[in-house]
Amino acid sequence: MERKTQKNGLINLAVLLLVGVAVTATARYGDSLAGRVSTLFMGIGVLVAAVSWFQMRLEERERLEKLEFDELTKSATSSALFNASETEVFPAQRSREQFERFFVPGFTVIVLLMQMIGGFLLWRWLQKATPTPLLQATVSTALFGMFALVLFLLGKFSTTMARLEGLRLLRPGASYLLLSAYLCFFVLAGIVAVLAGFTAVDLYVARALTALLLLTAVETFINLILEIYRPRMKGKLGRPIYESRLVSLLGQPEGLITTAAQTLDYQFGFNVSETWFYRFFEKALAWLLLLQLGVLLISTSVVFIDTGEQALLERFGRPVAGRPVLGPGAHFKYPWPIDQVYRYPTEQLQSFNIGFAPDPARAADKTILWTVSHTKEENFLVANHELPSLNTATNSDNAAAKRPPPVSLLTVSIPVQFQITNLVAWAYNNEDPSTLLQHIATREVVRFFVSVDLQDIMSHGRWGAATTLRDRIQAETDRHQMGANIVFVGLQDIHPPVKVAPDYEKVVAAIHTKEAAILSARADAIKTNVLAEAQAFKTVCEAQSEKQRLEVDALARAALFTNQLPAFLASPSVYAQRAYLQTFSRSVANARKYILLSTNTQDVIILNLEDKLRPEAYDAVTVPPPKTK
Repeated sequence: MERKTQKNGLINLAVLLLVGVAVTATARYGDSLAGRVSTLFMGIGVLVAAVSWFQMRLEERERLEKLEFDELTKSATSSALFNASETEVFPAQRSREQFERFFVPGFTVIVLLMQMIGGFLLWRWLQKATPTPLLQATVSTALFGMFALVLFLLGKFSTTMARLEGLRLLRPGASYLLLSAYLCFFVLAGIVAVLAGFTAVDLYVARALTALLLLTAVETFINLILEIYRPRMKGKLGRPIYESRLVSLLGQPEGLITTAAQTLDYQFGFNVSETWFYRFFEKALAWLLLLQLGVLLISTSVVFIDTGEQALLERFGRPVAGRPVLGPGAHFKYPWPIDQVYRYPTEQLQSFNIGFAPDPARAADKTILWTVSHTKEENFLVANHELPSLNTATNSDNAAAKRPPPVSLLTVSIPVQFQITNLVAWAYNNEDPSTLLQHIATREVVRFFVSVDLQDIMSHGRWGAATTLRDRIQAETDRHQMGANIVFVGLQDIHPPVKVAPDYEKVVAAIHTKEAAILSARADAIKTNVLAEAQAFKTVCEAQSEKQRLEVDALARAALFTNQLPAFLASPSVYAQRAYLQTFSRSVANARKYILLSTNTQDVIILNLEDKLRPEAYDAVTVPPPKTK
């Protein structure tokens, strides 16, 4: 029986290896993502089956060694054998113990690393993968079906044999056989779904298998931790540490019912599994599952369309005549997969971006600069219409060297908003209308920018450019009969590329400095001319006023002389005395005067010479420095 068990384990190993290689080739040939992920499970299964088969051989050698030892102990001539140590008597047992003590934990660690690293790399790879039509899907379907059938038959036989005869080392490889069969069934279902038009199912199945791989890694890690603290009882063989209970459960789901029955028997203290209700439930389980499946299918006969949405009703992939479009509310249809409903937000404004992709890390920035990238931007070619003219032949070489290129690069963020107006045209006239609309809008943007001037589009021409772009995109959309209305096209964040923005800012700053200098010169010219005119007008006015003053003064003196002559003739002495007093009073008006009232006394007059009686006389006097010889 032991040799038959080893033979069965070797067959399991060989089948897993051969089918794993065939599955790998088929998955690469058919470009199936789920098929490629399933090969990692089969690779781990091959390693587990190889280690379990080798451990079977060690235990078989140990069993034969003990039989040989029992035969030798019956012979009287072998008394010297009893004096040898146990390690010398049972080398096969020592080899098996060393193998289980050192190699099995190390192999389990290797399996854990394969599961963790493989699951992590596969998950990152699948995050970047996109659903695509499979190559040679019909051939892949047939091959995966054959692989699943072979693995299922052999795995079912091996697991049944391991359960009935208690072969613990045959169980790990048999469980991986059944799991590989179920994985092939899942891959087959994914390929069939892709053939039916659901291209994303293969990717979803691949991600589910990757999540299962990471889950088995968690279980393997827990088994390693528990193995450290597991009590060792002499003579009692434990479950192999590399055997996955999760894989066993997935490969033999009926074992869950058996475990539940044993748990109920233990909890209630009597054989609950022998009662009529449990027997009825066990027999009717399949019918109950079918009933639940039927209720689930019937529930798909009613569909509710939300407000602001419309749905397309298809029967076997074709629009239903008379009611292709379903409005908001409840509707009845045939169960899935006969009738299927595809929802579209027809009243909602949908949008996409051209020229940029929003960067969540910079979304909270309040200040946006040209020199700092705030989105994942693209550059467009824009024409330079204002080029310098070459009038003379003498400076043609220098001018040509300084002449700017006919095109420039420009970074523009263009959000486009649209609304679906004809759902049937949107869904059936073009394949992948959303992507087509983005391509149309991008093409029209590129064509428009190469025909406009850089300075115009960055200044006053922005609003007109947005209107022109919307009209062009709408015209192309109508030409393709897409059934969509372009509501808004915006031009925002127009600036040179980030790498050249500092140089462009220097050019703009130089232009502004030039304009400021010109305006400052004009202001100075206006100021100088106005001041000169004002000064000339002031000088003329002062000259005219001086002229009038002199004329009036001369006339006044002449009139004064004419009026003084009769007075002098009337009384010459009085007139002379009066003129003398008037002249004296005018002369001494600003002089300090001392009045002495008494004349018969000898007064001492003290003059304070520090007091400047006439500042103009003292301040004007300067003492020259002494001359040095």
